Amino acid sequence: MTKNAKTILAVVISLLLIGLAAYFVVEDMAEIRAYIRTHGWYGLLAAVPVYVLMGATPVPSEPLTLLIVSIFGPLIATLVAGAGNVLASLLEYYLGTHIANATDFLSRKESLPWGLGKMPMTSPLLLIFGRMIPGYGAKLISLLGGVYHVPLGLFLWTTALQTFLGAAVTAFGGYGLLKLLI
Repeated sequence: MTKNAKTILAVVISLLLIGLAAYFVVEDMAEIRAYIRTHGWYGLLAAVPVYVLMGATPVPSEPLTLLIVSIFGPLIATLVAGAGNVLASLLEYYLGTHIANATDFLSRKESLPWGLGKMPMTSPLLLIFGRMIPGYGAKLISLLGGVYHVPLGLFLWTTALQTFLGAAVTAFGGYGLLKLLI
């Protein structure tokens, strides 16, 4: 088996496993909520891989963040959501590197239409503000970071900055809404 075939097989198997795991997470969300609620700090540790699975799919993780806010408060929810979503971004980055290797992307990127091959993927501003694109901006930036082989240190700090900021907005905003409703 060639190197490209092995890489493609690894990506396909990874995507299938992530999809299968995400399906079970979505189907068992009530049980996950009950587990976090009844197991305290151990439940928080279990929530991190759930964020990773949800982050690698189109399933939003905000409801889980709000659940953690209602139990542990906004600061703990920010830390758990931020850590889980940064790990999810690393998974997407990893998949992006394998997609690039399988398709020999770096040698072909100059021939992309509309100047996409010249996109400044190592720009911290693009890495930070690209995540703000509504919908799938964060996922797209993570995958493209891997495809373009953005240095891991640069990718991590820009991802962490934006991810923890977004987690804080969700957690503290949700906490404020809970206080208004209660």
